[in-house]
Amino acid sequence: MSPGIEALITKAKDSLAAAQILIKDGYYDFAASRGYYAMFYVASALLANLGLSYSTHAAVISAFGREFAKTEKLDPKFHRWLIDAQDLRNVGDYGVGSQVPKEYAETVCDWAVQFIKAAEVLLQSRR
Repeated sequence: MSPGIEALITKAKDSLAAAQILIKDGYYDFAASRGYYAMFYVASALLANLGLSYSTHAAVISAFGREFAKTEKLDPKFHRWLIDAQDLRNVGDYGVGSQVPKEYAETVCDWAVQFIKAAEVLLQSRR
């Protein structure tokens, strides 16, 4: 694994750890955001492993769907989860008057855990 890809996986794990702390402390909006970013970094790492890089969240999500979900290199559920997590991140970061419920923040973190594990298995198999 290249240093850049390894750095993105580390950043994903750090974001997940931060999200878990935020949940414990009752900051569900921000936990959902950090959980999304954990998944976003994983998607970016997987795309970088293919030599692909994008400058927007929408482009990363779209490319991840094209390269990994449609080809079934990874279970398509990860693409759906990435989209849903981004929606919750938008509520958490930009929603005024609406909040991310605790259960949703926890769900995003669960998705991130599974996404990180699946990515690590895939990246190890491609060495």
